[in-house]
Amino acid sequence: MEITSNLTDISFKVAIPQVAQSEFKDKHILIIIENLPAPFDRRVWQEASSLKKYGANVSIICPKMKGYNKSFETIDGIDIYRHPMPLEGSGLKGYLLEYSSAIFWELALAFKIYFKKKFDVIHGCNPPDLIFLTALPFKLFGVKFVFDHHDINPELFIAKFNKKNILYRAMLFFERLTFMTANYSIATNESYKFIALTRGKKDPDKVTIVRSGPNLKKLKISEGNPKYKKGKKYLVGYVGVIGEQEGLNLLMDSIKIIKDQKVDVHFAIIGSGTYLENIIKQAREYGIDDMVDFYGRVEDDLMLDILNTCDACVNPDKPTEMNNLSTMNKIMEYMALGKPMVQFNLKEGKYSAKKASLYAENNNVKDFAMKIIELLENPFLRQQMGEYGYQRVKNELSWEIEEQKLIKFYKKVLNIN
Repeated sequence: MEITSNLTDISFKVAIPQVAQSEFKDKHILIIIENLPAPFDRRVWQEASSLKKYGANVSIICPKMKGYNKSFETIDGIDIYRHPMPLEGSGLKGYLLEYSSAIFWELALAFKIYFKKKFDVIHGCNPPDLIFLTALPFKLFGVKFVFDHHDINPELFIAKFNKKNILYRAMLFFERLTFMTANYSIATNESYKFIALTRGKKDPDKVTIVRSGPNLKKLKISEGNPKYKKGKKYLVGYVGVIGEQEGLNLLMDSIKIIKDQKVDVHFAIIGSGTYLENIIKQAREYGIDDMVDFYGRVEDDLMLDILNTCDACVNPDKPTEMNNLSTMNKIMEYMALGKPMVQFNLKEGKYSAKKASLYAENNNVKDFAMKIIELLENPFLRQQMGEYGYQRVKNELSWEIEEQKLIKFYKKVLNIN
């Protein structure tokens, strides 16, 4: 299963400063990721790097995928143990095989690491909500379990399959067990915190919000390069995983409308995913493939060069309950680069961007197209929105700010005054 709600298809390695802190000296934290490798998972790598910077020993267990195939390596002082991921689940039998394999390897590697150097905390990052099974035996030895809530899987299931069957009920059940097992929980936004307090029945004192803030030291603003505009006046960009719930099909509908309006604009789509070929085919069938470049997954420098060239960016996430309650990395990445954007009117997307975005009526692709045109034809509005977004990230949402919340949280977890 590919989960994409608060993860883009771009990796950022966060360099650790030379001057390290010592708050967590002699503490060992084991981070477990099940659906993405490190350091590809940007949020996890930022968390791991920050904990390492403050003196902790950090180990990570994750799958081999997306070009990260070494069974073991150390990057920036962080030990990474990777296990095989033999298949990606499809249907009940596929999910059982995938998750059973992951649980086996997580347990085996966790014991290997524990006997090498005992850890104080298991920091489990969903999806899926099954890492508590690995944490349970270690709680007998006094190891604490922190649940880092990346995705609301019951809502994602509804978004993907539009039904509430036995798998949906199983997801609710495992989510509840995860919260029950966790000593503490991290939420990525207020909506996720509310779920932790209601469905998860967590004590409010045990739940802390740590957002997936962009790292401004990595997301550098530059002039870009007009070659990506392919001779057009404007460039509009998208960056992220391309799955069904990301709404790239709705964006293609909007681009078709924009073409009919004869707007001199090109589109750059950065990222890969299970739905990419469908979107390429749709663009070809619509006759808009001459207006769109599909770059796939690219290196950081190229991604930044393209986005810095853009006049505006888009977040066409489908208006589902999953997307309504989730914070999307791409929104804050656009803001960090000073780019105004267009998106549908979703709760957490609106909270993140505020005045840095125009908001189209949900599922209204014509309105989405008209909002893009409105941005392109108003340079003053673009500048105003872009500057607002950059300042909001810089002063309220950057990782430099969120890092301090993570460190304060871990002082509580580790009983450090």
